[in-house]
Amino acid sequence: MSQLTLNLNSIIQLDREQFYKICEENPELKLERTAKGNLIVMSPTGGETGRKNANLIGQLWMWNEQTQQGEVFDSSTGFSLPNGSDRAPDVAWLEKSRWESLTLEQREKFIPLCPDFVIEMLSPSDNLKQTQEKLTEYMDNGCRLGWLINRRHKTVEIYRPNQTPEIIKKPFSLSGENVLLGFNLSLSKFW
Repeated sequence: MSQLTLNLNSIIQLDREQFYKICEENPELKLERTAKGNLIVMSPTGGETGRKNANLIGQLWMWNEQTQQGEVFDSSTGFSLPNGSDRAPDVAWLEKSRWESLTLEQREKFIPLCPDFVIEMLSPSDNLKQTQEKLTEYMDNGCRLGWLINRRHKTVEIYRPNQTPEIIKKPFSLSGENVLLGFNLSLSKFW
């Protein structure tokens, strides 16, 4: 998925409500907004990336359906982070009590929380550095665990708060650690 960043600051400072309205008026576009107010326009993913993303979300959803520990979200879900950005990770999960603390109105719009867990899968046209910065941004805003899956290099970068990312070469599974208790993601079909 390629992306284009538009700096509109000399014309308008997009606030969250304006950004949300732009997204409502353009549902065919995948958009994000940085903390500086820049608009990020992303293209749809290719078939192989979409298929693998479905596998990721399916595995997480099945585990969550059995444990009922939280809520799972797909790449169409916007999260309004504390630093002012509005992001949409490929896969996200929120702990149950955090989701239940939201009002119905908050649940209907971009979720005003940082996810507890995120997965980003690097698409062939994604920029590695920008995706790494996005994972760091999640950690800086309260995310407790993040995985950056890089199929091209057959690696996973594991992000944890206040730690340097751990890079694992061609893992067959990943543990949800103390965030997703009992969750193990199988990556045997990814490499």
